[in-house]
Amino acid sequence: MPAKTITRADLSEAVYQEVGLSRNESAALVETVLNEIADALVRGEMVKISSFGSFWVRQKGQRIGRNPKTGDEVPILPRKVLVFRPSHVLKDRVNTGETGTAGAGTGVPAGGGAGK
Repeated sequence: MPAKTITRADLSEAVYQEVGLSRNESAALVETVLNEIADALVRGEMVKISSFGSFWVRQKGQRIGRNPKTGDEVPILPRKVLVFRPSHVLKDRVNTGETGTAGAGTGVPAGGGAGK
């Protein structure tokens, strides 16, 4: 069974249920937050959300790749890539299966150096 996908509508509904704003206000709040994150990334800023993780844009230089069918060398042009690094709190929550927002990440020991 495929994993459920969380949509903007799901986020808006969660804000509506938890905060008590109207559905329209909840949707506008979610849009504002997502737009602010996207705008900051476009400006080249790092977005750091405490107990969740950090987003940033990294520049990758030109390099030579290979066509897997023919083995021919092909230049891969420079580009920007979006990077996300989860916080240790989020990693711990994912690994313990903890859900909910109250006391998120409390009482869970920090992870011991699990890889990138």
